[in-house]
Amino acid sequence: MKRVKEIVHAGKVYQAGYTGKNIKIAVLDTGIAKHPDLTHRDIYFLDMVNHKHSMYDDNGHGTHVAGILCGDGRMNRQRISGMAPGADLVVIKVLDKNGNGETEDVLRALEWVIHNYRIYNIRLLNFSVGFLPGADMEEQRKILDAVEELWDLGVMVVSAAGNNGPSGNSITVPGISRKILTVGASDDLTANTISTPRGYSGKGPTGCCIVKPEVLAPGTRIISCDNRSNGYSIKSGTSMSAPVVCGALALGMEKNPYFYPEDWKLMLYDSVWPRGTEIHQKSWGILHVDNLLQMN
Repeated sequence: MKRVKEIVHAGKVYQAGYTGKNIKIAVLDTGIAKHPDLTHRDIYFLDMVNHKHSMYDDNGHGTHVAGILCGDGRMNRQRISGMAPGADLVVIKVLDKNGNGETEDVLRALEWVIHNYRIYNIRLLNFSVGFLPGADMEEQRKILDAVEELWDLGVMVVSAAGNNGPSGNSITVPGISRKILTVGASDDLTANTISTPRGYSGKGPTGCCIVKPEVLAPGTRIISCDNRSNGYSIKSGTSMSAPVVCGALALGMEKNPYFYPEDWKLMLYDSVWPRGTEIHQKSWGILHVDNLLQMN
């Protein structure tokens, strides 16, 4: 994570003391383990899969995402701390131990957030769950309607672009939504594994003919919290890029809690560097955290 923060230029923000304090982020994923880097904060846990009451993660993906968002790094003297180590979480388990899930569980989770975002003061939703293009069209539409309703209510939804690149029209639902923010990997050309091949990050265009993903952030070989033995693991994918941007937005919301999602989207457009045209990527550009916070 130290490398990630350097790439997205997040030095001055932390020097100024911003940590994402009092900003609550909802995470739809495989759950969250009781990792020491994650347990010294307010965490509300809800299980749509197995209906357990105590927080757990039988896969590891959700814990890794949560660590990128707001792990405080206490197990390693902050060398692997997350983007917003002072932020709080609402974690909803929608994927099973194999990383698979039912659309009904995701919809129930989104409906829960729609009905409870004010009660829990949820400002951001990290959605690192993607639906393949071949998924049922009606189910895709319901997911898109739900995340766009949250956006209209003032909850900023940050979605991963998916790992189906490098071909065009490969962004997964709900990242194709013209409203929500979609994040791709800025370093996917350095990947070379079966699960994350070179150029894996989902690419546009979408049916709406708008630039997607809008913002890029590191997603390859990211070190974050593991769900076993209080340790750390390395994962790659746009699932890792999305919480980098989502955590950066939590820092910005701590500084100015009064902006709406569309305001943050405009500020991201103005603050990214280098621009997409400069790196030959069809996106706005790469996240630049210090620029983002200087704009509000």
